[in-house]
Amino acid sequence: MISALLKRPRRNRKSPAIRSLIQESRLHPHDLVAPLFVVEGQKVHREVKSLPDVFHLSLDQLLLECHNLAEHDIQTVLLFPVIDPSLKDEKGSYALQADNLLHRAISSIKSHFPKMTVMVDVALDPYTSHGHDGLINEEFEVLNDPTVEVLQEMACLLAEAGADVVAPSDMMDGRIKAIRAALDESNFIEVSTLSYAAKYASAFYGPFRNAVGSSNLVGDKCGYQMNPANVKEALLEAKLDEEEGADMLLIKPGLPYLDVLAKVKEQTNLPVGIYQVSGEYAQLHLAAKANLMQFEKGLMETLTAMKRAGADFIISYGSLQAAKLLNDTPF
Repeated sequence: MISALLKRPRRNRKSPAIRSLIQESRLHPHDLVAPLFVVEGQKVHREVKSLPDVFHLSLDQLLLECHNLAEHDIQTVLLFPVIDPSLKDEKGSYALQADNLLHRAISSIKSHFPKMTVMVDVALDPYTSHGHDGLINEEFEVLNDPTVEVLQEMACLLAEAGADVVAPSDMMDGRIKAIRAALDESNFIEVSTLSYAAKYASAFYGPFRNAVGSSNLVGDKCGYQMNPANVKEALLEAKLDEEEGADMLLIKPGLPYLDVLAKVKEQTNLPVGIYQVSGEYAQLHLAAKANLMQFEKGLMETLTAMKRAGADFIISYGSLQAAKLLNDTPF
């Protein structure tokens, strides 16, 4: 016989009702941001080969997807353009062309869904022939300050198109202060900045680069994206971005960097999000395809872990699947 125990933690796990009553971390569809890939054309709804259940969407299909997301209580999208290779050059010039694909996508969404929050990626890699996030020199080194000047102009054009949040993902030094100044000077004082404060040079971005057509990268991005071995560096980057005027901070990738998320969350009063990137999402699908796990349970467990670690919002390619599950049974 087991002697009388004063503490039996299992009593708090004995029924679904009790488990739900004392659950510490909860997901809601409003916590989720859906990344969307927009392409030219009509009636294009083409699955991305490296990302199951993720699609290249023409503008008409993009609106249908936004309607579907709104029906499942997702209020925010993050847009990425898929640019025709013929429009790419070393300087990413198409990014600064009025009425380009991304500008039209923003305007269309805001016209049809004015209450939906539209976040837009601010970086040159979808537009450059070399696949880097900025301007380069002859040695393929990414140039910080000239790139920041381009990002300022990009941010203002995106704001003019109707973006609610501009999200610089380039990891150039000083770009938050510069973009904030440019937005304010152009009277876009209500447009928010979401800083990719700690974006690591990760192996988990592969499917995304295939999706946007930037997998022809010359060299690597280790000169501006962060070393996966470092966390103090992330705290410094987050602190600097907060001082420069960022409204929100983002950690990328997600699950491998929950410690970074938790530490950044401890030092800031700003909202902090996390990005469950393409490689993480694809892994769940591949494991499920091999009958090693159930995709839905794996998705919800990883998203809940991000919420538990301190995420105020989560960008995930599984946002719609998660929202459907949450609307059926809160997790």
